[in-house]
Parts: sequence; structure tokens; C-alpha cells
Amino acid sequence: MKELRYLNKYLKKYWLKLFLGIIITIIARIFSLVMPSYVNKSIKAVEDFVGNSLSSEEAKSVLLEYILIIIGAALLSALFTFLMRQTIINVSRYIEYDLKNEVFDHYQLLSLNFYKRNRIGDLMNRISEDVGQVRMYAGPAIMYGIQTLTLFACLIPLMFIKAPTLAFYTLTPLPILSILIYQISKVIHKRSTKVQEFLSTLSTFTQESFSGVAVIKAYGLEGKINSELEDLAIEGKDTSMALAKVNAWFFPLMILLIGISNIFVIYIGGRQYINGQIESIGLIAEFILYVNMLTWPVAVVGWLTSIVQRAEASQKRINEFLKQVPSIKNEVVKNTPIKGKIEFKNVSFTYEDTNIEALKNVSFTIEAGQSVAFLGKTGSGKSTILDLVARLYDVTKGEIKIDDIPLQKLNLDSLRSSIGAVPQDAFLFSDTIANNIRFGNEEASQDQIELVAKKAVVHDNIIGFTKGYDTVLGERGITLSGGQKQRVSIARALMKDPIVYLFDDCLSAVDTETEEEILTNLQQESNSKTTLIVSHRVSSAKNADKIIVLEDGKILQEGTHAQLNNSEGYYKELYQDQLSDKD
Repeated sequence: MKELRYLNKYLKKYWLKLFLGIIITIIARIFSLVMPSYVNKSIKAVEDFVGNSLSSEEAKSVLLEYILIIIGAALLSALFTFLMRQTIINVSRYIEYDLKNEVFDHYQLLSLNFYKRNRIGDLMNRISEDVGQVRMYAGPAIMYGIQTLTLFACLIPLMFIKAPTLAFYTLTPLPILSILIYQISKVIHKRSTKVQEFLSTLSTFTQESFSGVAVIKAYGLEGKINSELEDLAIEGKDTSMALAKVNAWFFPLMILLIGISNIFVIYIGGRQYINGQIESIGLIAEFILYVNMLTWPVAVVGWLTSIVQRAEASQKRINEFLKQVPSIKNEVVKNTPIKGKIEFKNVSFTYEDTNIEALKNVSFTIEAGQSVAFLGKTGSGKSTILDLVARLYDVTKGEIKIDDIPLQKLNLDSLRSSIGAVPQDAFLFSDTIANNIRFGNEEASQDQIELVAKKAVVHDNIIGFTKGYDTVLGERGITLSGGQKQRVSIARALMKDPIVYLFDDCLSAVDTETEEEILTNLQQESNSKTTLIVSHRVSSAKNADKIIVLEDGKILQEGTHAQLNNSEGYYKELYQDQLSDKD
């Protein structure tokens, strides 16, 4: 259970409720022990009546008193059992809530490299299925474990006090059951881990299939995907059945050994009664009730073993991610206001996952309020520059400064809150269009939303929808066209009104006329803002204060549109080619 030690901090956090729950559990079990002894006394009263030791009226009075005591004890036991669940089970829900938040918060701190190495389905399964398994340990397992221990601690000594020989024979099968459970639990742990790992694989497969359903349909791959899912389903069935077969041993063993205990009670107790070693046959009935009271705890031992083993396997998978150290750390606590000057000094960067050197000794300076466009072929390092400015990655060599301060010495939250980024692959949430735009400013009014939508030239498209701005988008904005998604994403950045704009080829899916209208609006909007524009089109770059042409991670050309167009090179050729295409 070493992996489950991670939960100790949560158990300490809610120790008072847990302690109260444990006390209530003990009280509930003590009240449940009242019934067997009073059943014994009731039978003894009947025997006394038959033996003329008690009159009819006295026997009736005694039986009524005992029955009322039994009913009262049962009601009190039920009440405290209810209170027990309201304390311990509630604590497990609090722990589940805290653990999910911790995992999710840690996910958000981890760098992009982490998400490149791990699949979304696996991440989702660990925060849902695995945390759910852990909750079963933090609630039901603790509750029933305390119940079982309390019952054993109270009942077994009581049985030996009342009839040592009968108690010895009655409890003989229990150690055998414990040894068998211990051996079976080893197998359960291994198979539980395999089940949890398979669930991650299945979640990943289904998530990718649903996300890529358009490609699957376009290529007619439904049959292939169904076949792969069928293979996964068979593998999942075999894995789960292997675990179920082991779990299936618990209840038959429990029934067998409890049955043997009952036989011992009847046979040994009967002989002792005949021999006069016990006074009343009611003691045999009392012991049978004790054995049946032990039935559920003995069964629970197996069930708890399974729960703990599953929780151990799940917590181990959760801990694997929680132990991941974020490569991008916020090392500055106080806020650091951003003005907008950006400087690259001999910056080189290599992607960890592919070992591709995206930038090679790149240096340039962007003054606050200046607009700079980056052009170049695919893979030249344009988007990498924007990612480094937002500190999604740290440089491999060299240094980036903002307002003459090294990037690592800026508060990360201050940096990113001052940036409005529009990625090439615009990501929209499964929410209304209005809320997707409002993502840039949660306090924005409807008038403000419509204003930025007009600047992004998407307002007319939105009001053309049946529900207008209240139109709910599909996952990843699938309801909209590529150009519409890009323009909504631009509106979201404008709504944020940041110090620095990062536009990553965000007009690639927009026609030329709309592009010119948007660029005119963006130029007015970002007039006093530092703006970095990545594009393949000269039309998006020609009005920038500075243009930087990249090739193979190095700066090939640098200057204004007029300067670069008057000198031979990549920019002039690209401009002439695109100008002739437009004509």
C-alpha cells in the first residue's frame, strides 16, 4: 500500500470527520451485538417456563422486555450506521474532489512536451476512472474495514468468554480463509493493474476515433475501426474475466467456511448441551447468530482486498503523472508588468521529443508597440518563436528578454496574461460562440462581444445562425468552417486587449478580401501593441514595421517591406509570385 500513502495528507485534512465516523462505527457495531445475547435469554425464558420456573405472565413479561430491547438496539444500530455513512463516505467524496483538482491543476502546469508524450484518453482515464477507484479505498474500504475490525474485536472475545471450546471450533475456519485471501490478493493486484491500463488504452482509442470521425468516414475506414475496436473489446473481456475469475473465489470460500462453522456450532454445541456443559440451548442459537454476523465481515475481507488492490494500482498510475516535474516553472512570485519590448539574443532551440533544431543562433529586437512579421517556408521556425515568447518552452541556448528582463525572471502569470495568442489551428470550446469570445475577458458585455466580432469580420456569419451568438459549437468548434473558427479566435484575442499579440498564420483559411479587411482592423486595434505575425502570405506581412524571413531556423532577411522588395532574395520572389497569383 505504499502508493496509497500519498492520500495520507487528505486523511489528515479530514481527520476530525474520520475520527467521528470511526466512533460512530464502533457504537453501531456494539448495538448490533445486543440481539444475539437477548435471543439466548429469550430462549432461556421459554425453557424456564416449560420447566415451570416461570409463570405464564412472568414469561410473557420477560419476553416482551427482551423483544423491545432487541428492537431498540436494532433501531439504534441502524441510526448510527446511517450517521457512519454520512461521515466516512462523505469524506471519500471530499478526497475525490481534492484529488481530481490536484491532478487537473498539475496537468495544467506540465509543459507541452508532456502532452506530446501522452495520449489524451490516458490522461482522462487517470483523472476519472483511476480517481474513482481511489475513492473506493478512501471511503467504503475504510468504513467496512473499521466495521470488520470492530466486530472481530468485540465478538471473538465475547464468544470465548461465553463458551471457549465452542468458540474455538467455530472460529477455526477463519484463519484458513485469511491465508487463502492473502494468496489470492497477490494475483488480484497484478490483474487489477492490467485492467486499469487497458481502460486507458480503450479511452484513448475511442477518443481518437470520435475526434477523427470525419477522416474515418472520408476514407471509408469504418470497417477497419470496428474491427480494431472488436479486438480491443475481446482483449478487455479477457483481461476483466481473468480478474473476475480470481474474485469469484471469495464468496464460495466464504460460504463454505461459514457453513463449516455453523456445522461445528450445531454439532459441538449440541454435544455440550447433552453433556450438560452448557446450560441452555439458547447459547447454540446465539452462536449461530454470531457466525452469521461474521458472514458479511468475512466476505468484506475479500471485497476490501480487491478494492485496496485496485486503488493501489490506480494511485500508482496517478502518482506517475503527479511526480512529473514541470519543465516550465514560475520562479517569480510578485507580479511583473509587461510593456512589450522583446529581444532574442543568440537563441537556439531543439524540440525534446523529435530532436529537431528549430532555431539556430537567432537574434533580433522588437520595440514596444512595434509590429513584426515572420515569413519563411514550413519548418523554418516561425511558430517556434511565438511559442518561446509565450514561454511554452524554454530556450536551449541563448536568452530571451522582455522589457530588458530575462524571460525566466518574469512572473509567468503576468507574462501570459499580457499576451493574446491566435494559433493557426484555432481551438474553440464546446460552448456558445459568445462564451468562446468571452474567454478573452469573462466580464465582457454582449455589445463588447459584437464589437470585436465585427473587427474580426465574423459578426455577419454569427447573426446568420439560427441562435446567433448563443449557437453552441461542437467539440473543437466543429460547427464552424475553418475561416470562421480562425476569425472567432481572433475576436477572442481582441477581447482580451493584451499588451502583446501573437498571430500564428491565423488568416490561412480566409479569402484575400476578408483578409485585407481584417488586417486593416487589426492594424488599427494593435497600433500601440507589440504584434508578432507569422504568415505565408506577403499581404499579411507587408504593413508590419519589420519583416524577418527565416530559413532552416536562421534569419535569412530582415527589413521593411520596401527594403526587402528592393533587394533580390526570398521575400521579393515570394511577393512577386503571390502578386501574380492574385492578378
